[in-house]
Amino acid sequence: MKNSEIIKVFEDIADLLELKEENPFKIRAYRNVVQAIEHLPVELEQLVAEDRLKEVPGVGEAIAKKITELVTTGRLGLYERLRAEFPEGVSDLLDIPGVGPKTAILLINELGIKSIDELEAAIVSGKVASLPHIGDKTAENILRQIQAIQGGKQRTTSQCRDFRGRE
Repeated sequence: MKNSEIIKVFEDIADLLELKEENPFKIRAYRNVVQAIEHLPVELEQLVAEDRLKEVPGVGEAIAKKITELVTTGRLGLYERLRAEFPEGVSDLLDIPGVGPKTAILLINELGIKSIDELEAAIVSGKVASLPHIGDKTAENILRQIQAIQGGKQRTTSQCRDFRGRE
């Protein structure tokens, strides 16, 4: 398993723990390890094989075990359990820049959104902008990020006008 894949798993774990309102220090530990892994000149697979994981800043006993599990099995029990606690699609929403854990849970709970396509439709219809703490500008920025993710699919001005309520 490549470092980039491990980073994605740990980012998701931090986001899901944040959704659960877990201990902020635990969440920060995962985020700090992600930053450390991003700057590693070698793959974690090599460090696992050489029993050198604890040389990575922020990697203690618990995280070393999780990295080892990921590298050796390609899976992580904690990650699978956390994902099972949330509606399917929450990880996809969290992958959109501008959609953090609190926004994702708001979208799921208030609008029942379970996919990026549903989010896009809700933005265009104006439902997202009407949510507390979101507004037109944030909704528009999220829509731009969705379009970038989907390969730069362009919307016409008239389609965007609908959710902003102006031309």
